[in-house]
Amino acid sequence: MQSKIAIISFSNAGSDLALRLCSYGLKADCFSSKEVNVGELFNSRNAIVFIGALGICVRQIAPFLKNKITDPAIINVDVNGHYVQPVTGGHRGGANQLANEIAALLGAIPVITTVSDTTSLWSLDMFSQRYGWKMESRSSLTKLMAAFVNEQSTALLLEARDNGTLFLEESLPEHVTCFFDYKDVDVNKFEVIIAVTPYLRPLGDKVIYYRPKMLHLGMGCQKDINSEVLKNSVDSFLKESGFSPLSVASVGTVELKKDEMALNYLADSFGTKLTIFSAEELACYDSNSPSDFVNDVTGTPSVSEAAAFKLGNNFPVITKHTLKVNDKFATISLSICNDRERKGFIEIVGAGPGDPLFITVRGKMILQTADLILYAGSLVPIELTHYAKPGCTVRSSAAMDLPHQIELMKSFTDRGLLVARLHTGDPCIYGAIQEQMAELDKHKIPYRITPGVSSFQAAAAALKSQFTIPDETQTIILTRGEGRTPVPEREQLNKLAQSQSTLCIFLSATLAEKVQQQLLEHYPANTPVAICHKLTWKDEKIWHCELINLAATVAQNKLTLTTLIVVGKAINNREGLSRLYAPEFKHLYR
Repeated sequence: MQSKIAIISFSNAGSDLALRLCSYGLKADCFSSKEVNVGELFNSRNAIVFIGALGICVRQIAPFLKNKITDPAIINVDVNGHYVQPVTGGHRGGANQLANEIAALLGAIPVITTVSDTTSLWSLDMFSQRYGWKMESRSSLTKLMAAFVNEQSTALLLEARDNGTLFLEESLPEHVTCFFDYKDVDVNKFEVIIAVTPYLRPLGDKVIYYRPKMLHLGMGCQKDINSEVLKNSVDSFLKESGFSPLSVASVGTVELKKDEMALNYLADSFGTKLTIFSAEELACYDSNSPSDFVNDVTGTPSVSEAAAFKLGNNFPVITKHTLKVNDKFATISLSICNDRERKGFIEIVGAGPGDPLFITVRGKMILQTADLILYAGSLVPIELTHYAKPGCTVRSSAAMDLPHQIELMKSFTDRGLLVARLHTGDPCIYGAIQEQMAELDKHKIPYRITPGVSSFQAAAAALKSQFTIPDETQTIILTRGEGRTPVPEREQLNKLAQSQSTLCIFLSATLAEKVQQQLLEHYPANTPVAICHKLTWKDEKIWHCELINLAATVAQNKLTLTTLIVVGKAINNREGLSRLYAPEFKHLYR
């Protein structure tokens, strides 16, 4: 199968380097300059890599260059493999990214010369590809981007919340002022306006719009409705309602209409597939305007409203509007994606085991953009809250009961602000978030979970141990001893010990004697144990002992909180070979 990348070399040394690149994993087709038609490659490949002098590369491509939108990425590599330079298509063509990948394979230096990269400014023409946004502007994009990289006054309007807007918020250049309400933007004070929004806003001609995919359309229609007219009617209605059609993420309907050509055409026009719901799924929605007639025909009293709700996990902002399509009718409802709507929101964030460097990239971005950080003060190091932006409120939840915590977070979400609820490790592992989520559901406060690195993973790293051993144990059990929190009989430690798997025992330092007693029913007395206290913290300590000495070691060192007990043969094990590196076969997971 033809590769999307072509490599052209001009010498034997260049041919050798091309073959080396392919052997290192670059998926490309190699050509000698004597046997290739560069013009044909321009039309058939996404990227062309020249190996040789830069001047030769320029002369080869000059007759075929048309524009930055359609030209392939062009990269030049010197014959010794020391320097890799994008020539054209740095951003839109992906030449900068490919140059960095090739340089990494060769241990070479990427020579990137695009202004936004050399000045560490945003690459505005990459946002669409990176974040799935659609870009549009009434004025010359080239002139607006030039004004931005020349650091002329820029307004940033954010009316969505996703990975892209989080990045923009936490990396604002000095010449950019951020707004969350378009009414606050004085267009006369700025040379450039960057707007990430699904809404049509009167911001003048100096604006670059990015349209995030966050609008969900629920549709119903009469049979054999005209496809083109329906599409035009929907586009016109969205614009009249103040929404950009470029932000439509999905279209859904009831199962009865799954083969309706016009609805499938509509979904295709928005770059998606028609989502089908059963009548039973849609009937669960409590519509404000149920229809007995619709119920008799489709099996559900609401189609468009219910489908919009299901798609966006949010109540429709447009409910059951009727569109006239020639001599027939369609109904449309619209919801905004619950996770992407710029409104009060809570992100439950896993802080990792302790060291601030162990938090995930997304978790750090949330902390850098949150308006309130509510952290588990008894378990999370305060250093993690130092990521907070100026003006952010930082509170410890250590002395708060659940109603107090919910009240505080709600006081921020009611004002449309972002709350980071910061839990130790991964919040889904003994994080006590279930009761919080129940209260948030009750108050209809939207939330999401950002996972974190768990202490059992940090333990494996600190112990330099693989917790699974070929032919010995392939199971890791995360559990706790029974204290004030009851443990089901089937999950008692003596029952779990029968498998002699690698046990990671949380929240049980104060139960060490009972833990030891239960485990000794099945584990040998000399089973390796690692008692890990404050993993990755500055005062991390790890004690190694045999199972028979577990309780004594815990007592001697007066351990209570932030202690993980690891039990099993996997600790410090270096025996046993997996099949991963077996020489007689290749493996996908190397």
